[in-house]
This record gives sequence, structure tokens and C-alpha cells, in this order.
Amino acid sequence: MSRNVRVIGGFQTDFSKNWAREEKDLTALFTETLHGGLEAAHINSGEIESAHVGNFTAELFCDQGHLGGFFTAAAPEMAGTPAMRHEAACASGSMALLSAMSEIEAGRYDLVAVLGVEMMRNVPGAQAAAFIGSPALWAGRECIDVKYPWPHMFGKLGEEYERRYGLKREHLSEISRINFENAKRNPNSQTRKWGFDEKSFTSDDEANPTIDGMIRKHDCSQITDGGTVVFLASDEKAAEIVARAGRTLSDAPRISGWGHKTAHIGLNEKLDESRDAEYVFPHVRAAILDMYRRAGIDGPAGVDGFEVHDCFTPTEYMAIDHLGITAPGEAWKAIEAGDVALGGKSPINPSGGLIGCGHPVGATGVRMMLDCWKQVTDRAGDYQVENAQRFGMLNLGGSATTAAAFVLDKG
Repeated sequence: MSRNVRVIGGFQTDFSKNWAREEKDLTALFTETLHGGLEAAHINSGEIESAHVGNFTAELFCDQGHLGGFFTAAAPEMAGTPAMRHEAACASGSMALLSAMSEIEAGRYDLVAVLGVEMMRNVPGAQAAAFIGSPALWAGRECIDVKYPWPHMFGKLGEEYERRYGLKREHLSEISRINFENAKRNPNSQTRKWGFDEKSFTSDDEANPTIDGMIRKHDCSQITDGGTVVFLASDEKAAEIVARAGRTLSDAPRISGWGHKTAHIGLNEKLDESRDAEYVFPHVRAAILDMYRRAGIDGPAGVDGFEVHDCFTPTEYMAIDHLGITAPGEAWKAIEAGDVALGGKSPINPSGGLIGCGHPVGATGVRMMLDCWKQVTDRAGDYQVENAQRFGMLNLGGSATTAAAFVLDKG
């Protein structure tokens, strides 16, 4: 029988920070992330038995690979600690989490670090779009001669919803508005100081210009520098560490459910395969159902809120019905009812999500897990969901090629 896996805290950098502008490199970002987490979780670096890093494109943005070696560079006491890097586009951090979980479940280790990091603001915006484009697409087959690949791809997802069920601009705009509003409550969000007016979430071409197809400026997640680390532990090690701070095991909630599925890398292929299916992305729905089953809950009513992958507003629109908050194609009902807003029945992205908080690609899955931990330990501050006992997350890579879902449980 596998062992419990508990989350004992971590750290997120300020996602509004431009590290290159401050003449700091990826090493500095990684180091601040790791040491911030060690201090926050009351852990000595020499205690860590294994380490994992999620990262997508350090080779392109920073001319740097082999990131497992950064743990010892940042903390010499970790010399000799086994470490490895994971890549699955925007789900890279979740792949690191899954690998770390398996080590604890198997009894190999009792304390494992999972760090996600990405530096993306050290190049011009068009170059950044290219760097995060073709590596996660089907290279040479998708988005040839498309200036902004990902707005184009997720605009096609929106078009598929429009074709199957109908889709109104006002519902995508409300997703965007909610996430930016939530981000203002988050002291680490990239957009917390941004200003908006009554035209910002409309089809006004000056206030909210078109990027590609149905995707407008405020439908998009951000290009972000950032790092996040969480520490996973067995029951025994978690109890030992939280006791140092005078806390109890309830401050180290367990990962009670998870799901992981991978589909064809091509978006058209995925959409073609689901033409007659109930859900646009059946494999995403399957990952979510696995998460619920393993957690022993029937569906979203057993979860107090979610952090989901809103790389673009149609992605969150898809997530709402795939999570089971509504029937397929009816996400608009939850949006209009206020169910997904902070204070609603199924709040989504109280942190601000990728649109409001920011999206350092390799760190996003880890950041979601840290925010789930904050929610169930009552540490989310101004974006706290009242009395949260269980929190879920859905992290996607590429055109939803990789899907990873988790539930964190205070019980």
C-alpha cells in the first residue's frame, strides 16, 4: 500500500518582477525560490533527499539546460542529492510533482523538493512568443507562419465551442474580468497594480485589441519571470517538520487525488477524435475523473475551489464543464450565476490564475499546488476561500496535450 504524500509549504517569487531588467539571471531566480521556500517551510537544505525541477524553455530563453545541477549551485549542502528536470510544456511543474509523489509513495524518500522556474521577460515579446510556440506544438505541421501561435490555437478551441454549443464574447470577457479582479488581492501577482476601465473587457479595439481570431489582449495569460517551490513529505517527516513551527499535521495537507493523461500533440487531431464525444477533450475529462475517484469524492461539489489552467479564456471556459461544474457546453451558466467568482459555489482561480497572477511556464503547476496549500491551510490572505477543506487544480501542457489534475485535502 502506498504512503500518503503531504505538502508542507513553499514559496513563490513576485511574478511582477523583471529579473533581466534588474541584471539578475536564472541562477538568481532559482536561488531565491529555493531559499525562500526553505525558510518558509522551516527546512534545512541538507534534509532534502531528492529534488525535481519543472522547466520548459531555459535552453531558448537563457541558453541553459541541465537544471538539476542548480539545486547544489543554490544550496551547496545539497551536493550529491539526486535531482532531475521535467518538461511537458505548461504542465512541466505538474510532471515534477507526479514524479516526486511517486518517490514518497514508494518509500524511497521522505522529503522531496519540487521547484518550477521560468525566465521569459529577457527577450522581446515577439521572440518570447516564438520561443514558447513551436516547441510545444507539432513542429512543422501547426501554426506555420502564424505570428502568435498560442492565441491562434486556443482561439480555435473557442471556435470549436462556438460550433458545438454556441459561445458568447461576454462570457469570455467575464472570465478575464474575474481573474484580473482576483489578482489585485494577490501580493505576488504580476497584474496586481494594473488599471482597467469599463472598456477593458469589451470588444473595443483600442482598450482590448484583437490578437488572433476571437482572442483579444485581456483573454491572454502573461509572459512572466517566476519561480515556485513546494516540499512534499511522508506523514512521519511532515509531522516532524511542522512541529518545529508549533503547527499540527493539518498544516501539511495530503494529496488525496490525482489524474494524468496525454493525448495527440496536434490540436486538430484531438478535436477530430472528439467529434462525437460528450466532451471536447475526453482525455482531460478522464484525468479529472481519475482525480475525483482517487480522492474518494463524487465531483466538484466535494471540492471548495480550483486553480485551473487559464492560458486563454477559452481554456478556462473548457475547464469549467470538464470539471463537472456544468454540463458540457454550459459553462456560461456558472459564469452568469457567479459560481466561479470568489465567494461563489465553485470559485476558480482566486489567485488570479495565469491571466492575472502570471504564467512562468515551467513554474505554473507548482504555483497552483502552492496556492491549493495556501487555501486549505488558511494562508491565502485577501484571496482566501472561506473554510476551504479541499482544493483542486487542473494544469495543461501544449494544446491540452498533457493534462494533470490534483486534489489537496486538509483531512
